[in-house]
Amino acid sequence: MQDRVWQLRRGDEVIGRMTLEAIDMFWHDCRFEASTGWPTLKPFVEASRAAWKQGDTEAALEADEAIYALGLELVPEDGGEPITEFLLRIDGNFARFRY
Repeated sequence: MQDRVWQLRRGDEVIGRMTLEAIDMFWHDCRFEASTGWPTLKPFVEASRAAWKQGDTEAALEADEAIYALGLELVPEDGGEPITEFLLRIDGNFARFRY
């Protein structure tokens, strides 16, 4: 599989870099490398992960909506079209997204 790499961005701010490692049904599993913008997103991602782990669907959906409201984009480094509507999960250096 050819390496596909996206920059996770919020406007001009780079949150991190995501390198595709596998595709599991609709989810794209990636290696995540945090960048300078990561501290902005980290609390939102942690809230989502904690709510899903606790089985609190209402809180998890609210956290996911808060992440979506940040206006994030996945910008392909190969120059393709940005992905603007997606679900995102990040845990350490592992990330996955679904669009």
